[in-house]
Amino acid sequence: MDIELSSYEKRSLYRFLSIYLGSVFILLIIIGWLFYNNNAIALKNSLKFEMLYESRKIESQLANVMMTTAIIDPKEILKSVKSKRFKVGFFDENYNPIYSELSDKPSFQGSFVVGDESCFSIINPPFFEFLHVKYLILQETELKNKLMALKIKIAIYLAISFAFMALIGYFLARLFMKPIREKIEDLDRFIEDTTHELNTPISAILMTIEQLKDIEPKKLTRLKASAKRLSSMYNSLAHRLDSETLLSNRVLLDVAEVTASQIEEVEPIAKAAKIEIESFLSSCKINMNKELLKRLIDNLLSNAIKYSHPNSKVEVTLENCILTIKDYGIGIEKEQLNEVIKRYKRANKDKGGFGIGLSIVSQIAKENNIDFSIDSKKGEGTIVKLKFN
Repeated sequence: MDIELSSYEKRSLYRFLSIYLGSVFILLIIIGWLFYNNNAIALKNSLKFEMLYESRKIESQLANVMMTTAIIDPKEILKSVKSKRFKVGFFDENYNPIYSELSDKPSFQGSFVVGDESCFSIINPPFFEFLHVKYLILQETELKNKLMALKIKIAIYLAISFAFMALIGYFLARLFMKPIREKIEDLDRFIEDTTHELNTPISAILMTIEQLKDIEPKKLTRLKASAKRLSSMYNSLAHRLDSETLLSNRVLLDVAEVTASQIEEVEPIAKAAKIEIESFLSSCKINMNKELLKRLIDNLLSNAIKYSHPNSKVEVTLENCILTIKDYGIGIEKEQLNEVIKRYKRANKDKGGFGIGLSIVSQIAKENNIDFSIDSKKGEGTIVKLKFN
């Protein structure tokens, strides 16, 4: 089940695991909280009844002492009463202690009071008025430690469960991705074989066009435009296969020079479509693979020409390392702006193409720390900006 993942597949795997583990974490937290809450309530209720039972036992002890001993001093009588489990306190009607082993004084609000450090059981014994006892109080100091131990136990179980679920999620994701990976490899092989076969005739066509003589300039322009378009389509199809290799081969480039070269490359396509390209380029030096920069600019120029109205123009400017390509074409609706950068998505299906041009632009920009933005209005045109950092 060991498969080598591409960078795209790794990102998809990490995103899936992030969502999956985030959901598992939230679910485990909810389960842990409910489990702790139920057990804490059960502990408190159990302690409440235990303390009530102990209070009744102490009442019996007091009654027995009073009947079987000659002790007259009320305080001495109260001292003779002990509890193995709890601390005991006797208070008068003014909440003053007559005899008390308690380390803290309760609030006397209710019959069972849980404080920060202790919990108290408070009852009113009915038979010891001559002892001036109004309240019999028991104090327990172990509840806090028990609740803390419960929290730690639940946290350990949740951590083990989370680790187990993370491991299961990772192997399941890898398992589910295996058939997808196989299909992607088949598709890559098909694209690789197809583009390899396309490259030879495209190169031959371009070379033949350069050698043609005594042919009408208009026809020659059309031939060049068609051949350049085929070459651009070939580069787009081949991009997926060699982009990761190209990323590592960076050199110092002048964006203005590469842009000017690409404008010259697409001139035949623009002339055939009756589109004028206006450019103003100032120098901008960056470290980047030249082939990737050419593909980046070529895709944007090709799109601008493709979606421009005949007899219009495309404006290309490069200032302060911001490359702007503006066309006066069909434009893109606002709700489609986020969709057109996805692979195989097109804003207009009448113009042909594979729907991968802007996807390639977005990918190259992201991989090379270039800010990429699109602003467009339907029927008015599109402005694309690349900010080279």
